[in-house]
Amino acid sequence: MRTVLTLVRKDFLSFLSNKAAVSLTFAVPFAMIYLFGQIFGVNRKDSGPNGIPVAVVNASTNPAAARLVDALRAEKSFRIITEHTNSDRTTRPLTEADLRPRMQAPGADFRFALVLPADLIRERELGLRLKFLSNPRNEIETQTVNGLLQKTIFSNVPELLGQSLQARAKSFLGDDRLRQLNGSIATAISSAFGGDRAALERQIASGDFGLGGSAAIPAGPSADGKKSTTNAAADVFSQIVKIESEQVVGASIKSPMATSLVGGWAIQFLLFALSASATSLFRERDAGIFQRLLAAPVSRAQILWSKFIYGVTLGVVQLVVLFVSAGALFGIAVLPHLGLLALVCLFAAAACTSFGMLLAAISPSAEAASGLATFLIMLMSAIGGAWFPITLMPVFIQQFSKLTLVYWSMEGFSQVLWSGHSFVQLLPTLGILLGIAGGVMALAIWRFNRGRIFE
Repeated sequence: MRTVLTLVRKDFLSFLSNKAAVSLTFAVPFAMIYLFGQIFGVNRKDSGPNGIPVAVVNASTNPAAARLVDALRAEKSFRIITEHTNSDRTTRPLTEADLRPRMQAPGADFRFALVLPADLIRERELGLRLKFLSNPRNEIETQTVNGLLQKTIFSNVPELLGQSLQARAKSFLGDDRLRQLNGSIATAISSAFGGDRAALERQIASGDFGLGGSAAIPAGPSADGKKSTTNAAADVFSQIVKIESEQVVGASIKSPMATSLVGGWAIQFLLFALSASATSLFRERDAGIFQRLLAAPVSRAQILWSKFIYGVTLGVVQLVVLFVSAGALFGIAVLPHLGLLALVCLFAAAACTSFGMLLAAISPSAEAASGLATFLIMLMSAIGGAWFPITLMPVFIQQFSKLTLVYWSMEGFSQVLWSGHSFVQLLPTLGILLGIAGGVMALAIWRFNRGRIFE
């Protein structure tokens, strides 16, 4: 037994002397738990999405329409956009004509828009008329926005529907008879329940029938066992609020969910594959291959660039195979866009290869590079939107999304497969991916020249 314990002690001493193994066992899991807790917003008071950009055009002069816009602004899940910035940096209120071009443009600053038309309330029709425009690139985000918009409309501005009822009654009865009817209702309410008759009549004439936010009824226990409430007005109003929906981008996509998801899967697999291939530098060093190559007329730069070209070529082939396979399995329209898709794959593969080369340049061993790669790839995939919409993260986490190559690679894939953008429209995204690849590769080469991997 003493011999066994001595061997166990030897294993622990060997483990503790390996800094990479210790970090992979303790430091990396702790860091990932903390970071993912921040990404998912654990212990936040207000869970759920934050700051989803929604454009709102208010063409109605009805005061209740302005109150609806204020209610939307008060919803923390939304970041309401109501102004358009001109080329001379001046601003003006958004119009419906501004919405579709901005939603279709590369790098659109919003994918959802709500229009309150001038005829929000029509005299000869019962109900409200609203228009909802969307670019539903992510189904989870789209359903979330739809639900929050309806909740805000039904819960915060029910008097709009009361005004609709008043307008409808006016078209049948006329002004005088409608006033008599409102007066009779106010008298009956005042006599039965008390209250000032004149104030009640003004309230009824304005469309306020007392179905506001205070009109809540029990809805039974929720999933967590707590009692929840539902707005009594919502059950009634949901039947007569008419929201005209228009999908501005991606309406002809045959397999929308797969089209929106496949890019995230592909770039994550590519990062793991290319990071693993970059760590082969350590195996070649340990086998003495570099010494034999350097003894021949081969320079360090040539070795590194050969690795880079190999990684880019492998990455392009892997991405194209993944996308073509996804097209065959899920019906994604890959072949009609294959040329531009291959171009995005080329730039994404270059950025991912440079990332793998940098990991190999700054890591002391293959094990350390592998552990660091796992940590960074999972972090970039989570923050960059490969797993779920970035709008479901806390706002301060969203600010880091655009710093990841995962975000820009997925943006390029979506612009080709979802939005059908042209080469010219792709140029900004391709330029950013090229800048990431160039900057990271330059840093990797500088670190390689100062390191000992070739010794």
